[in-house]
Amino acid sequence: MPIDATRPYDDENIFARILRGEIPSKTVYEDDHVLAFRDINPLAPTHILVIPKGRYVSWDDFSERGSADEIAALVKAVGKIARDEGLVEPGYRVLANVGMNSGQEVPHLHVHIFGGKPLGPMLAR
Repeated sequence: MPIDATRPYDDENIFARILRGEIPSKTVYEDDHVLAFRDINPLAPTHILVIPKGRYVSWDDFSERGSADEIAALVKAVGKIARDEGLVEPGYRVLANVGMNSGQEVPHLHVHIFGGKPLGPMLAR
């Protein structure tokens, strides 16, 4: 169910629980600011979620309150993961949903990396 991205951060969201180690994940990358792991319900052969370790509800929240180091770490992590997964040459998609109209379901910023097959048009026409 889509969430209201203007609401306060919920410490019980699934990604907060993954960050605390309460729920396991298949980690593909981690540094001081970022955790990345495989999606448990992948929509493409490669479907990785990249999240900041800080308490940010959405891209909007992160871009307003995140430090320069956190923002740089997230962007650099997406690129490194794509390279490590062999996605650069064939191509890949990066997606971050924000709020209800986009279908954001978890109130913690997460960036999807999709690849491993032709992904089709960005939005249904």
